[in-house]
Amino acid sequence: MSDEVYVVATVRPWNIRAFSEKSKNLPGCWHLISDPAALTVARIKELQPRYIFFPHWNSIVPEEILQLAECVCFHMTDLPYGRGGSPLQNLIARGQRSTVISALRMVKELDAGPIYFKLPLSLEGLAEEIFIRASQQIFRMIEIMVTDNPQAVPQTGDVTTFTRRTPEQSRISEGCNDLQTLFDHLRMLDAKGYPAAFLDYGNMRLEFSRPALKDDCVIADVKISLGKGK
Repeated sequence: MSDEVYVVATVRPWNIRAFSEKSKNLPGCWHLISDPAALTVARIKELQPRYIFFPHWNSIVPEEILQLAECVCFHMTDLPYGRGGSPLQNLIARGQRSTVISALRMVKELDAGPIYFKLPLSLEGLAEEIFIRASQQIFRMIEIMVTDNPQAVPQTGDVTTFTRRTPEQSRISEGCNDLQTLFDHLRMLDAKGYPAAFLDYGNMRLEFSRPALKDDCVIADVKISLGKGK
């Protein structure tokens, strides 16, 4: 068995579950950090990891940590296309049905580091289903990283940047004027920790989850809250 140390830093439940399932079968000594406050310079100096993997990490990683270890993140676009925030939602809003996950070395500039390799990912299904599917691919990529130690190469091609979506953009707008567009809007937001698609009616807010696209309609669960509408 390898005596290398590895760290996985993630805040999403599907990645935490995958870590629990997969890390026991990987070579080396594995540590999970699931609280941003626990990712400290002192902790990384103590562990001295070969790699720190960041599947779905929402906080800025201090530059000193980037210099202490080889930090690897996983971005749900074919970089350099789609740098920036909310990649899943931005891709689905643009009508894309598939993408790739890019494994890249983290640098100070967001999503600009060199690429180790990429694996395909379907964008079909609800957001949480896609994230779970992505988690399985990411841990497959982590296994490749620790066994093969691939070299990263600089990104090439035109840079396209996504803007991180705001909670207000979860509102169902007049642009959702056909069933497919409406369904895509609902499904791309249907994951734990994301602001659900919603409509306001008087002083009530209607939030939609678990959508299903039928031949002539979209069926979804609706949560109605008082005092939240405009």
